[in-house]
Amino acid sequence: MLVKTARFVISNSVLEKCPPPQLPEFAFIGRSNVGKSSLINMLTNHKKLAKTSSTPGKTQLINHFIINDTWYLVDLPGYGYARSSKKDRRAWKKMIDNYLLKRQNLMCTFVLIDSRIPLQKIDLEFMSWMGTHQLPFVIVYTKTDKLAKKKIQLNIEAIQKGLLNYWETLPQEFITSAENGAGKDEIIGFIDEINELFEKP
Repeated sequence: MLVKTARFVISNSVLEKCPPPQLPEFAFIGRSNVGKSSLINMLTNHKKLAKTSSTPGKTQLINHFIINDTWYLVDLPGYGYARSSKKDRRAWKKMIDNYLLKRQNLMCTFVLIDSRIPLQKIDLEFMSWMGTHQLPFVIVYTKTDKLAKKKIQLNIEAIQKGLLNYWETLPQEFITSAENGAGKDEIIGFIDEINELFEKP
């Protein structure tokens, strides 16, 4: 599948105001400053589709983008931004949980993990929550161009080992870089395969 068109549709904090659930939907989420906006822009061939910022916690709403007029890419707020107030963090968590649990056309969630650093407790907690609720997700390792290839490989192996302390098998994984385009074809191909299985209401 080639991404020919990608355009913003709506931002909101209320599930009921999301677009009608008539097309397959794929959500992207991760810890603040994991490189989510840059990855989305790389996948969609659009430098400014998702707003990038040096300030973590910039995404605070559920953002829908329609791709090729056939499926939605959903940019969810990052979790774990310490500088936001507890009230805001609670509101974001409630909004995200509600979306993930109730969005009937959500096919899969891409959970972004920074490949440069050790497994973070908050990432493990979020993925465990997804598993507990039997919500399908895959892991996307980001920023793999920032360190030497061998170092990234060792980091990812350490993260995988840490996850296997809790799970017998790991979800599908993608190795990506927003800078050099690594992982783009694999992710788009994965989405394409799932889209073929989607049954319109």
